[in-house]
Amino acid sequence: MSDRHHHEHGLEHDHSEGHQHGHDHSYGHEHGRDAHGDAHQYGHTHPHAQDRTPEHPHGHSHPHTLASRLRHLLTPHSHETADKLDSALESSARGMRALWLSLAVLGATALAQAAVVVVSGSVALLGDTVHNAADALTAVPLGIAFVLGRRAATRRFTYGYGRAEDLAGIVIVLTIAASGTFAAWTAVERLLDPQPMRHVPIVAAAALIGFLGNEWVARHRIRVGREIGSAALVADGLHARTDGFTSLAVLVGAGGAALGWQLADPLVGLAITAAILLVLRDAAREVFRRVMDAVDPELVDRAEQALREVPGVREVGELRLRWIGHRLRAEVAVVVDGEVSVREAHHIAVEAEHALLHAVPKLTAALVHADPTPAPGETDPHLTLAHHTAA
Repeated sequence: MSDRHHHEHGLEHDHSEGHQHGHDHSYGHEHGRDAHGDAHQYGHTHPHAQDRTPEHPHGHSHPHTLASRLRHLLTPHSHETADKLDSALESSARGMRALWLSLAVLGATALAQAAVVVVSGSVALLGDTVHNAADALTAVPLGIAFVLGRRAATRRFTYGYGRAEDLAGIVIVLTIAASGTFAAWTAVERLLDPQPMRHVPIVAAAALIGFLGNEWVARHRIRVGREIGSAALVADGLHARTDGFTSLAVLVGAGGAALGWQLADPLVGLAITAAILLVLRDAAREVFRRVMDAVDPELVDRAEQALREVPGVREVGELRLRWIGHRLRAEVAVVVDGEVSVREAHHIAVEAEHALLHAVPKLTAALVHADPTPAPGETDPHLTLAHHTAA
């Protein structure tokens, strides 16, 4: 007896017509919180479903002025309790707010530094300014990814659009590489043709402004990125942090210029290039792991522990976790008593899924497959699939 109960609540599920699932209890049981586009909290009921209408599936109205629409875009859109920060819509909204705020701070910082570059002619500050501007612009593809990630799944994109966030992470890595190349080129050019730095005190002040602006943005992006599970946002925060430290390095160049050492400025420019390469390595590793579906092994341990504590689960078989944007999905096979009924096995699968949703942070969907314990002398029914398994 193999019981894979497919209990999937699709993203395009119509709640206005009641609770019609059309259950197919032959394969799988998926009941993820993101499948509804809203919070699927601790039960299997939908207390707000009766408040929905086809025109507005969230059961509340919104003003239609431009300001209110912008406010609606940046506000968490969840029916779950306020402390459920990992709900899909609320996480996207938090990411968007972090991007808008950091974009404003970095944009102001880059403009202030650019004005000083024009006056002083500092190549080290020029490289730092270009890096700041590039860092601000990386908010654009990431913002687009957050907006796309909120779209419902379709028959073509059956998992939704969450992986657009990982594509944005690749764009961020390429942007860091481009800014590093530009910084290296300008530093070498100035090293071969040294130019005196003018207005040293102003350059030093601009470098300090760059550090303060970037460090604030770095802390904010990394904190929000870790809370919502966005590798791309964390990578962008690491980018800003290193940029902040390289701003401090410009102070060294300004000090050298004040002492009459003209080569200090281009040498610090090369140091900035090296720092950019270091953050490029870290950001690329972060994004590469996400694209390759890597997860923290501790999450796997927590999932297995939670499943073993579910009554009726005799053994935890194959367990897979993967990120889709800043949301986790799980696929797991559990072993149950081969003598239980299909209904009882279904109940165990539901409880297993429920336990996973509570135990694993950022998990929004789980597919639970129930395998019966083999009877004495019984052939493993999965052997019929062996020839489909890749070597």
